[in-house]
Amino acid sequence: MELHLIDGQFSATDAITIITQMAEVKIKYHENKIKGSHNEEDIKMRERKIKTLQNELAETRTYILSQNDLIAVKGTVNL
Repeated sequence: MELHLIDGQFSATDAITIITQMAEVKIKYHENKIKGSHNEEDIKMRERKIKTLQNELAETRTYILSQNDLIAVKGTVNL
């Protein structure tokens, strides 16, 4: 089963906005799990995931801003 969340051509500004908002949802998910956890290993794993998402988001923004055309963005969740 697939859930097609994004499939289109976007300006750099819109692409960054969409991708940033999606990443922020995932970061918020991990932050909420950290708040409810007392397991140190789980907390550290989620902190690493948050850092990875933040770094990848920064790299993605840089890449998008280096492009001169519309940005093709596709996002599918496969179950």
